[in-house]
Amino acid sequence: MNLNLKGKNALVTGASRGLGYATAQGLALEGASVSINGRNPAKLSAAGEAIQKTLADQGIEDPGIYTFPGDVSDPGVPAALVDQAAAAMGGLDILVTNAGGPPSGKFEQFDDQAWSQALELTLMSHVRLIRAALPFLRKSNAASVLTVTSYSVKQPIPNLVLSNSIRAATVGLTKTLALELGNEGIRFNSILPAWTETERVYDLMQYRASLNHTTLEEEIARQAKDSSLGRMGTPEEFANAAVFLVSPAASYITGVMLTVDGGMYKGTL
Repeated sequence: MNLNLKGKNALVTGASRGLGYATAQGLALEGASVSINGRNPAKLSAAGEAIQKTLADQGIEDPGIYTFPGDVSDPGVPAALVDQAAAAMGGLDILVTNAGGPPSGKFEQFDDQAWSQALELTLMSHVRLIRAALPFLRKSNAASVLTVTSYSVKQPIPNLVLSNSIRAATVGLTKTLALELGNEGIRFNSILPAWTETERVYDLMQYRASLNHTTLEEEIARQAKDSSLGRMGTPEEFANAAVFLVSPAASYITGVMLTVDGGMYKGTL
């Protein structure tokens, strides 16, 4: 299937590793110009170079890979980031809002400051990025926004009270914007990934191991059994779904909260 992404301009945040990186690479392989963002300038630069190497290894012309470091939980960063990316690429068609999750822990471990910091990272980063991107998206004939959340909004995950609570607000935001802005041709969807082989997931598994007095390997194996496929997902499997959803090939799909979870979510809705 031709996803019709060649010549499109995309911004992907949280893209120096994991789900964001895989999504950015997938978009570039389909011919989109991609701006990537992450907090660590060195890691972000290495990620950009790695995407360019993958393109070269596959004999694909580099459509333009740009790197813009910054912490999207900082209120001043999202608008500047969107402006920089749009200027570098000559516009913006696709926005993928992705950010690392808040710390693990139970409810009584967190004070008001922890909740405020989690809100800035896990909700307000999406709000500010989308707000800044709308003037550019309104000029596109294939405007699409994808928020990256978690299947925890449907099935809360133990020891992740901050993520369980705040990511649900991001899903509410995404669905609301799909309804509000659909008549302007801007699509909004969210992917709700389950346990995927990323550095953050390994950190969470290590936290579980410390609580349960087990090993990292034991916790990974235990979690993998929760999938009907008997394993965790890969970032590339997430990216395949993400790239399709933001592409013009999915032009009649909006307001969808898609679980990419290998059957870990047990509900029917």
